[in-house]
Amino acid sequence: MRMVRPVALLQGAAMLAAFSCLGVGTTSTVTATIVNTCTYNSGTMAFGTYDPLGVNATTPLSITGTISLSCTRGSNAPTPTISLNNGSNSANVGGVVCATTVCSRAMASGTSYLAYDLYTDSAHSTVWNSTNTVSYSSTTMAATNVSVYGYIPAGQNAAYGNTYIDSVTATVNF
Repeated sequence: MRMVRPVALLQGAAMLAAFSCLGVGTTSTVTATIVNTCTYNSGTMAFGTYDPLGVNATTPLSITGTISLSCTRGSNAPTPTISLNNGSNSANVGGVVCATTVCSRAMASGTSYLAYDLYTDSAHSTVWNSTNTVSYSSTTMAATNVSVYGYIPAGQNAAYGNTYIDSVTATVNF
């Protein structure tokens, strides 16, 4: 009979341990951190046809392009700013005056250049560059289009049959 008692004590201890876990709870903390991030697409700005002897002899060519931007939102999220560099051919502007000042950008076709600029407003009063940036804010993460206003001054001595190209880098700072 001595052997029976220790077994009964062990069974009782196991049942006591099982009952002591009932009703006792712990709290777990669940967290997530939202990263500040933006995605954007600047696409292509195509001015189309420039006619230096016809309509563009006296009338500048203007277009509106877009940068599509989507950023993390929230009261603690920084306000992103978009800056544009002066492109690949800015040293070849040649003193051509754009809407309000000497152009800061040029498109190239071989060794021929066509001066132009990009602005923050449709009145072409503020050149969009690394100093004059555009701020972006949104209450949603849906993509928002930010307008870019392009301007080619009238009467430039541009070579016929050439396609002029430049590469401008858009940078989103946040």
